[in-house]
Amino acid sequence: MTTMEANRQLASQLQAVYDQREALNISDLVMESLTGKKKTERMVNQESQLSLEQTMQLKIITDRLLQHEPVQYVLNEAWFYNLKFYVDKNVLIPRPETEELVEWILLSIANSQWPIDKNIKILDVGTGSGCIPIALRKNLSSEFEVWACDINDQVLTVARKNADDLSALVDFVAMDFLDGAQRKQLPHVDLIVSNPPYVPLRDRGQMEGNVTRYEPGIALFVPDDDPLIFYEAIADFGKEKLHENGQIFVEIHESLGSRVVELFRSKKYSSVELKKDLQGKDRMVRAEL
Repeated sequence: MTTMEANRQLASQLQAVYDQREALNISDLVMESLTGKKKTERMVNQESQLSLEQTMQLKIITDRLLQHEPVQYVLNEAWFYNLKFYVDKNVLIPRPETEELVEWILLSIANSQWPIDKNIKILDVGTGSGCIPIALRKNLSSEFEVWACDINDQVLTVARKNADDLSALVDFVAMDFLDGAQRKQLPHVDLIVSNPPYVPLRDRGQMEGNVTRYEPGIALFVPDDDPLIFYEAIADFGKEKLHENGQIFVEIHESLGSRVVELFRSKKYSSVELKKDLQGKDRMVRAEL
């Protein structure tokens, strides 16, 4: 079977699960990963044949995709801020709206009056794949020191692999951030960023099956009666460990914007700002101490 025939066949099969456009996009991703050749190169060499091993691998991939498993987990790769990350079922798949959070942070840093000789520390809370701190590290100068934490070593194994693969110096710490005693081991910092769990459990039934079946619930859901649990912990930590004029950037649930803003204001943070994403949804909050 040629690569072009395989591509068309896969796209056709995937239309049982996805709409035509998404099926074509996923098929292209699979064929690029399988052959190591981009779409333009495959089109030039349309008669290129799949090997027996590639054909067998394609069947395994197709079976997994037809079970609604996200292509990022099937291929163990996801792109974020122009960087390719390894992902598996221990970590969330990086989202485009989180790229917007990174962009906002970088823009804010560019416009800040950081002391020239200051060693500036950044902490990412609940790092998952490490996409946020690694993207920041790759786009900041050497005077920035980047830290990240998450709840267990299975998650941090993925994050550390990505940091190594992408040559990004990030200090990772395994800890339960909701435990105030464990938070004490973290350093004082100038900027805190987090895309924490924020989806109320009651929303689970409204979410896509490929998310709820395959992505880690611990990184998605919070109790219905305490949906701001992580934001409160972050705000409290900031009061203890954030340097003067420090900033906090968090991603939020679109329905909780006003509540997150009020939480930071109640903790005496100043200049609390709510920002929409490109879809027009309340998605990010910045607070200054």
